[in-house]
Amino acid sequence: MPATIITIANQKGGVGKTATAINLGAALAARGVRTLLLDMDPQANATSGLGLEKMADGSIYDPLHGDGDAAEKVVPTGIKNLSIIPSEVDLAAIEIELAQKPDYLIQLSNCLDSLKNSDKFGVILIDCPPALGLLSMNSLAAADYLLIALQCEYLAMEGLGQILTVVDKLREAGASPNLELGGIAMTMYDMRTNLSRQVVEEVRKHFGDMVFKTVIPRTIRLGEAPSFGQTIFQYDALNPSASAYKNLAGEVRKRFSL
Repeated sequence: MPATIITIANQKGGVGKTATAINLGAALAARGVRTLLLDMDPQANATSGLGLEKMADGSIYDPLHGDGDAAEKVVPTGIKNLSIIPSEVDLAAIEIELAQKPDYLIQLSNCLDSLKNSDKFGVILIDCPPALGLLSMNSLAAADYLLIALQCEYLAMEGLGQILTVVDKLREAGASPNLELGGIAMTMYDMRTNLSRQVVEEVRKHFGDMVFKTVIPRTIRLGEAPSFGQTIFQYDALNPSASAYKNLAGEVRKRFSL
């Protein structure tokens, strides 16, 4: 059975997107789902957040150019059932280079095709850059589903319509006719403020069941964990954010039949 590809995206930075990619991946892996995390952000925060160093020629850069296979770039993370294709600084150059290719929107989709159908993984999670450039466009076009990490603030809501418009345009262009909004994960929830609660209510009112029931709380420990190269489960397994990501993984697994 082919792997399900889920792209985790938001063009705004600092909304908990990479934290969601790392910890959702780890939580799915803990549930026995063979998970591959693809770090498409040249800043390589998902890579370093799992305790891995950036390595020259370690990213998907060469396979995107047709040089080698994406499977050759897969490395273990030290967490059972969780592998990664890391990022590196060279990936920053690919934006310009992709634009010169005729099928510039589907280069990543073509690149991941063999991995998707290899039976090695149940799910491939793609962590996008915090911008709607060609790396993000390719990540969306390669996906079966888009998972939006949305910070519980009103300004974060403004970008929601923009990314959904991009999804519609990718469908219309034929780059990803089957791409669907898979869900919205509300992140950085501050239970001390009415604002967080109001934002969640507003998003639920507009998107209904598309919004996952689990909200990810804002905690200091969750913010600290990546600087130690650890998931929240490794860094502080009893943290409320760890419980939340476990619950989110349960919802994701059920929703996408992983």
